[in-house]
Amino acid sequence: MLGSWQLGRQHAKQAMLDSAAQALSTRAPQSLDAAADTQRGRAHEWAAGSGRFADTPAVLLDNQQRGGRPGLRVYRAFLPEDGRAPVLVDLGWLPVPPDRTIPTIDPAPEWSRVEGLLAPPPAAGLVAPAIQPQADGSLLVMALEPDAIAEALGLPTLAARVLRADPMLDGGYPRDLELLANTLPPERHLGYAVQWFGLALAVLVTALVLTFRRKRP
Repeated sequence: MLGSWQLGRQHAKQAMLDSAAQALSTRAPQSLDAAADTQRGRAHEWAAGSGRFADTPAVLLDNQQRGGRPGLRVYRAFLPEDGRAPVLVDLGWLPVPPDRTIPTIDPAPEWSRVEGLLAPPPAAGLVAPAIQPQADGSLLVMALEPDAIAEALGLPTLAARVLRADPMLDGGYPRDLELLANTLPPERHLGYAVQWFGLALAVLVTALVLTFRRKRP
């Protein structure tokens, strides 16, 4: 069962990478409305649209790695001109020092148009979606849970997907479109699956050997 679970994780992550690769290869922009489409909540699509950033605090997603260094990702709510729901835009990554002092967050960029990769929020794993207000008003979160964050920001709703801002846009923080910076690649899941299947086979062989040895006398 554990081996099969790891194989399922491998296929799911490979499908995610394939979906993102296709979106990045064509870069045919969808409307920002697509971010709120729950039917496509797990898909990756290139999107673009005009609007403005909401006058709300930044959302800081904790425990985010980049280049092997710990840090956080900075998100801000963007209000599309004709969108159905505000979209959380990933503005980039900031390092966090060993003493866990949260860095100063800059004001939102003066973007009237955003472009980037629509993607599901980073997987939360087993952590609770706790929200910790900081001294500057920003919200430190362990997971991007749209309903809880919308309530904390005083917004009626938030789109189901986030927009990973194009690294070519000026402003924000260092960023890329890497999808698996904080989790295992498909190859590692395949390796773990092989280990579990190998362990199961070894246990089976050992049980058979011990069973036939008992029956010999």
